[in-house]
Amino acid sequence: MSHKKSPSMPADVENLRRRSAADSEISMEPEHHHRFPRRRCPTDLLCVGPHHPELGAAETPSPDASAHQFYHYTPKCFLTVHGGGLGASQSTTSYYGEDAWHEGTTKTTIRAENEVEAHREANNYKFGFRKWKGHVTEKPIEDQSDIIKELHSDLSYVKPQEGSVATFGNIVYVIIFGWWISLIYFLICPVMFLTIVGAPYGKLCFKMACYFIWPFGKLIEKACDVVNRPVAKPPKFEVIPEDSENSREKDSAPLLMSSPLPAVLIPVPETPARKTSLQCRVSTYVWLLLGFPVLAVVHSLACVLSWLPVFSIPVAKMNARTLSIILLMEPEDIQIHRLEKTFGCETRVILCCSHAFNAYYYKYTVQGIHIFALNLLPLVFSTLIFGYTDRDHNLCTAETKFAMAITSIIPLSYYIGMGIASISAQSNFAVGAVVNATFGSISEMTFYITALLHGHRAGTKCYEEIVKAALTGTLLGCILFVPGICMIIGGIKHREQRFNSRSAGVSSALLFISVGGVFAPTIFSKAFGSLVCESCTNANGSAPFVCRDCHYDTSQAIPQLTPSHIQPLVYTISVLLPAAYLIGLIFTLKTHSHIYDIHISDGQGGHAHSHHVVHWSRWRALGVLIAATILMACCADLTTRNIEPILTHSYISQYFIGVTVLAMVPELPEIVNGIQFALQNNISLSLEVGSCIAVQVCMIQIPLLVLFNAFYDVGFVLVFSDIHLWASIFSVILVNYIFMDGKCDYFQGTALVVVYLILLALYFFAPSPRSC
Repeated sequence: MSHKKSPSMPADVENLRRRSAADSEISMEPEHHHRFPRRRCPTDLLCVGPHHPELGAAETPSPDASAHQFYHYTPKCFLTVHGGGLGASQSTTSYYGEDAWHEGTTKTTIRAENEVEAHREANNYKFGFRKWKGHVTEKPIEDQSDIIKELHSDLSYVKPQEGSVATFGNIVYVIIFGWWISLIYFLICPVMFLTIVGAPYGKLCFKMACYFIWPFGKLIEKACDVVNRPVAKPPKFEVIPEDSENSREKDSAPLLMSSPLPAVLIPVPETPARKTSLQCRVSTYVWLLLGFPVLAVVHSLACVLSWLPVFSIPVAKMNARTLSIILLMEPEDIQIHRLEKTFGCETRVILCCSHAFNAYYYKYTVQGIHIFALNLLPLVFSTLIFGYTDRDHNLCTAETKFAMAITSIIPLSYYIGMGIASISAQSNFAVGAVVNATFGSISEMTFYITALLHGHRAGTKCYEEIVKAALTGTLLGCILFVPGICMIIGGIKHREQRFNSRSAGVSSALLFISVGGVFAPTIFSKAFGSLVCESCTNANGSAPFVCRDCHYDTSQAIPQLTPSHIQPLVYTISVLLPAAYLIGLIFTLKTHSHIYDIHISDGQGGHAHSHHVVHWSRWRALGVLIAATILMACCADLTTRNIEPILTHSYISQYFIGVTVLAMVPELPEIVNGIQFALQNNISLSLEVGSCIAVQVCMIQIPLLVLFNAFYDVGFVLVFSDIHLWASIFSVILVNYIFMDGKCDYFQGTALVVVYLILLALYFFAPSPRSC
């Protein structure tokens, strides 16, 4: 199509359209241009929006079309999301009037492999939904990049060797694994020779010992496969000419003759399979009795030790494949060769390993579960076993149990997040909203409630102060540290990033409402309470008094101030904050959905379905959610049980422990998601990750704690210390200032992180609460 200018179109509108078309091409990530080359197809042209230059003077959508939020899946094409925040291109609709051309709403270009992934991407842009970066469906291996293909290979393919195998990682393998695995084979070798009938397996042990001391640049294959291995040699066929006359005619024919040679191909018959003798069967029994059990333990141990560090998973695969295949084969069938450098084709063998370590294994997943979350799962069960069986701390100290319990919360938070994303992506909006509202804050609420219950049973207010410090720490971390670290990492890679200032403004407004409501009882108590000091001294009559440990006490001013004034205020705020959150949902998802407007269209108004396999079905995801929630409650209980020695004997302020460890450890999966969004130049979702958690802390979690205290009185009063009050107010004001211009860089992120570290230093040197 052409770019002809419409005679009735104003000049400034045409210029804006040209700039929008240019920006839409720039907003694409560079890596997408290399990985996914664009193809001119009808659906592809319709996926890039109404103002693509190849569509000419296309009309803007009608009011009815733009007033509703819709999304359809487009297979294998780039999808447009209006109001997201990845690119810098402008998109407008006639529904919002002429001012919409200058509102600064952005258009994001995303790509979804199937309908479920498109639904997950759409949920990321919905207010109140948990943001999830990982896939919830299984991507075909042929569509993966070469790096991912290599990560999921089973070490059964030989690829052309590039470079030397004498790398630092391979040398480390010899020091950590190679020498003792090889030594075990050398020790078993004479044992098998002494049995006489097990001599073939003795030879196998000798060959395997030489292999495992340095397995790189070598390959193990079956004897019959050596003959059939595709190498740069002519196939074993005999060519029999039909007659001599035709042969002479063909010799005089042109070399570029298109007709085939009239020849008969006779395949060479393969060597018949070797029959199993009685001696072979006896040697197999001897091997399974004397040699195999020891090697099974050795390879299992090596497999576990190399799997846990993640980056040495190739060593684990090598040991697992040896244990499950090679050691169960006939010893005569196993041949070990050196990999020739001239080997120019990719061939399937039994085992071939070139590198012991691979730095890209941080991307490795098993059934959609990230490798780090999978490897931390045994820690969860170990924590429960040691925590509930060793109550007298005979096996490990309370500090160790606390560290294990708080670390176990990290993988459980990941499983809860993946379960929520899986159910939301496979369900409608109502089910997704209920699941997000129910399980979205479950990891934090379990810890808060168990800590309050433990403090109530112990008869101390220290745990209540720890809970308030954790609430404040989550608020500060999510509005300062999470956006700051995402801005720094994203700004270093992309220099400057743009985000939707309208959606950020909505989040800032909700943050102001949240902080104002949560800290209103604190301000009320300071306005009507009395300043009480523990001890005041005066050296002489003329010198002023020196008072220590001064604080506001509402019981000293008016005896009935707390039950008759502050408590009703707390209940009122606990009703107003969820109501404000509900209004925010209606505003962003219904009446003003264009702020988060999502258009994932196939251009024809229909739905395109493709075959996809979800990692977790809805029932499986629900089961994981319930199980992870129960385990989370147990780990939170162990955390509160074993934190007492840290609170009483530690030289660090209890404020600092609550603000850092107890607040930010459960949010680590969310931080990782935000960083991944920032690396993909989608800083808008990175900012929404932190803002969404901070708003939920104030508008959902705190009202739930107040509701819990109303039914089961644990002494929780919504009155915070001065340090929490001023730190939160200052942080919200700063973040609102950063979000004003709709763009960010690593300098603004550094400012947020530095302010966060200053506040942490303030908490670190602060004196402990009076109740602790």
